[in-house]
Amino acid sequence: MSAIAGWAARRGGADAEVLAGMLDALAHRTRPGEALSALVDRHPRRNIVLGASLVELASGVALALDGELLNGAELRGELVSRGYSFAGGSDAEVLLHAYQYWDKEVVKHLRGAFAFALWDLRKDRLLLARDRFGQKPLYIAERAGTVYFASEMKGLARVPGVLDKVDLDAVADYLALRYVRGPRTLIAGVRKLAPGSYATWQLGALRESRYWTPPDGEAAAPVRASGGDAVAAFIDRLDEAVRVHMNAARPVGMLLSAGYDSAAIVALMKRHSDAIETFSAGFAEDRKSELAAAGALAGHFGTRHHELVLQPRELLAGLPQLVACRDAPFCRPADVALHLIARQAARHVKVALSGDGGDEVLGGYRRHTFLRGFAPRPQPPGGLFVIPAAATQGDERPEQQPKSTPLRRILYYEQRHWLADNVLERADRMTMSASLELRAPFLDHRLVEHVSRLPDAQRVRGLSTKWILRKADERLLQHAPARPRKGGFRIALAGLLRGETRELLTDYLRGPGCLTRAYCNEAVLDRLLDEHLAVRRNHEEILWTLLNLEIWHRTCASAARAPSPA
Repeated sequence: MSAIAGWAARRGGADAEVLAGMLDALAHRTRPGEALSALVDRHPRRNIVLGASLVELASGVALALDGELLNGAELRGELVSRGYSFAGGSDAEVLLHAYQYWDKEVVKHLRGAFAFALWDLRKDRLLLARDRFGQKPLYIAERAGTVYFASEMKGLARVPGVLDKVDLDAVADYLALRYVRGPRTLIAGVRKLAPGSYATWQLGALRESRYWTPPDGEAAAPVRASGGDAVAAFIDRLDEAVRVHMNAARPVGMLLSAGYDSAAIVALMKRHSDAIETFSAGFAEDRKSELAAAGALAGHFGTRHHELVLQPRELLAGLPQLVACRDAPFCRPADVALHLIARQAARHVKVALSGDGGDEVLGGYRRHTFLRGFAPRPQPPGGLFVIPAAATQGDERPEQQPKSTPLRRILYYEQRHWLADNVLERADRMTMSASLELRAPFLDHRLVEHVSRLPDAQRVRGLSTKWILRKADERLLQHAPARPRKGGFRIALAGLLRGETRELLTDYLRGPGCLTRAYCNEAVLDRLLDEHLAVRRNHEEILWTLLNLEIWHRTCASAARAPSPA
């Protein structure tokens, strides 16, 4: 697991010394003890600079790999049978030989969460790639004929002139949706490599290609199994995904809630190891906290359980520093709690599983039961934003696919956008900033492809979401002390913004240096602040959204040109 940073140019580019700063900004993404070496390959036709975790001089290939190849042992065996020999046991070496055999098609043979950069001297070609769902990030910026790339935006921030202008269309996206849909980012000219895609740079030309797309974007295949047979087959597939994602990590952790997703995963983890550490978080004196139910589940399976009891004010202490870790505004306060529990988990384990992706793959949101597309988000008060209205429509509509059902269209959209650009992006930053590797078995592409072949009613049946997972849990948790329940991590944000965070809120949104006011009708914004602080109206969502955008401006985009929507 290594940070990715570097650039490619026909001529010029940044000074080679800049690479050290890029890698230093991304040090939390590199496993302790793993050395990165600077590859500087200069030639009259091109200049390549890359922080490489593996360089093979004989073949002229250098690469950096972020993430894990969950089928590394399987690939190693296949490559040995084809005549390749291995000097060590790293995934980077497996990727090197797999690339030598399959060339660009190697991405189709990899399993797990990964991103990589690979320079092939003999072909004068740079290959950048990202896993199918975008669990691992990779950013690209093109400036003056040079292509810069890095695992996170903060790596690109070390290159002079790259983070120099805010993208107003992306700001409009954030204000409407509370996240920015890829490939766009909040910085103009900086984009995300799309999930399930690779890019090649050769002779100064950069080309992107998609190698995988969520199968819910296709028409449903014939039904393979029904009833009890379908539940048993699903359990078998999920069990195999859990086993692979544990991937010899000992001990291995689990971020445990009281929900259906994590309950099923921890039950299956116990089949493969007794060295399981579980971690749960909740608020003190919160009657709806999942701590008690999660603790009972951990006790039933005999895990070594850790509880993090939070005070609401803890979530907002150091918020500017965490926004800097995130490289983006926080869309919801629970993201801070994720970082705190990841930091606790990292003291005990290096790898933890989570239930991320279960809702988007199996149909776990209430909107999935109505089959009318995405429910429009609550709109801000009229006249608040001065960014063009056409860019701030908050009704997210799924992309159309021929011969596809409404449920599949919704899930496809969520898997393409909401999942990658919101759920997985915040999960990666909050856990990697704590040096914890998070793995999501529900996003194993073999499991997802199996689930996509099920009839809709085995995912959403009437008002019952994740039907097949609920049935699986009935079998996996037969003697558990309590049934799973869908809850979620909630915080009384309105009161926090009026109490412990009141001074922070007013300083950032009313202070003379507020950049976010440029996007707003200032009189309307002041009215919202007055109404909320006086407990006349609850504007917690829009005020939280604007507060985080302002913090982002000051911590992550201080070098970017000030916004001027007019």
